[in-house]
Amino acid sequence: MKIHEYQAKKLFAEMDVPVPRGIVVKTAEDAGKAYDELGTAVCVVKSQIHAGGRGKGRFVEHPEQGGVVLVKSREDAIANAERMLGSTLVTIQTGEEGKEVNTLYVEQGLDIARELYFGVVVDREVGLPCVIASQEGGMAIEEIAEETPEKIIRVHYDPAEGLQPFQVRKIAYALGLEGAAMKAAGKFFPRICKFFAVNDCSLLEINPLVVTGDGELLALDAKVAFDENAMFRHKNFDELRDLSEEEPNEVQAQEAGLSYVKLDGNIGCLVNGAGLAMSTMDLIKLHGGEPANFLDVGGGANVDQVTEAFRIILADDNVKAVLVNIFGGIMKCDTIVEALLTAYDKIGITVPLVVRLEGTNVEKAREMLANSGKQITTANDLTDAAQKVVATLGA
Repeated sequence: MKIHEYQAKKLFAEMDVPVPRGIVVKTAEDAGKAYDELGTAVCVVKSQIHAGGRGKGRFVEHPEQGGVVLVKSREDAIANAERMLGSTLVTIQTGEEGKEVNTLYVEQGLDIARELYFGVVVDREVGLPCVIASQEGGMAIEEIAEETPEKIIRVHYDPAEGLQPFQVRKIAYALGLEGAAMKAAGKFFPRICKFFAVNDCSLLEINPLVVTGDGELLALDAKVAFDENAMFRHKNFDELRDLSEEEPNEVQAQEAGLSYVKLDGNIGCLVNGAGLAMSTMDLIKLHGGEPANFLDVGGGANVDQVTEAFRIILADDNVKAVLVNIFGGIMKCDTIVEALLTAYDKIGITVPLVVRLEGTNVEKAREMLANSGKQITTANDLTDAAQKVVATLGA
């Protein structure tokens, strides 16, 4: 689950991680009031969307302006807020469709001496969180890794023990910190690493982490994502979720108890089991097709869930064919076919439909399909199914 910058900074502050003062606004007039309240000669007006690259991004309505703007007066803050609010911001992470800006964050100006990069991710090969840091603040970590990989510092730490003093010193020396900044790092780095662990984060990125003229460290930006599998431990985070920033079909699927991720292809996939869903997508690509989604109905889906699954898949205008791949274990094949046929009648499926079944009661299920009178193509195995669904598109 992703959250906005201003939300992440509020959580940072609650754990004594230094952040600049800022005010959330939703109107241009409030942006002017925020400038006055912050009281610095320079302020920054920041678009709040779930995407990186906002500073380098451009608005569709006025491409001369980015999503992060320096302002030097109340009038300047109001004018920029008027242009930004309700406009569509396109960044390297939003895709060409961009995202509409409905919230702004007005933040105090700082005396910035240096900009650094600091992030924490889960290293799944090692099974530990890993600090990633670099002196090249302000750049995307992908660019740093490609152009100057030697400038990236990586330090794994035990989430139960936290970042140790010797690890803090290692990172600080590599970043070229000294004096007051070195002392500040002794508090800042361990607190951020603790924040990552106790909140079950999957990603934490501060880009840039700034060193001020008097040696303070502050999180000038904040990008945080939480592991959704752990959100039952953080019920207070529910209020941080911004559904307008999420794919509507993914939200709808989650509410129906389905696992759905929208992709860019044109072959819809309805499968029971995450591993089987991944294999199904692989086989579609192997035979020249492109999956339009990942959709796992799970091992105990009912008629309503299967109907909702079809409705979600077909709501994507890019879907030109659907492959249903079911291995009946806990869920019997005849049960899934009953649900499939009911859903077929309710929704009125008009695209080619290929069904592959295997497992418990498979013969009965195949007989039900054969006697249904529906325009449904059956397949003997997964390879056969993938070839047939791709063939329906003339590939």
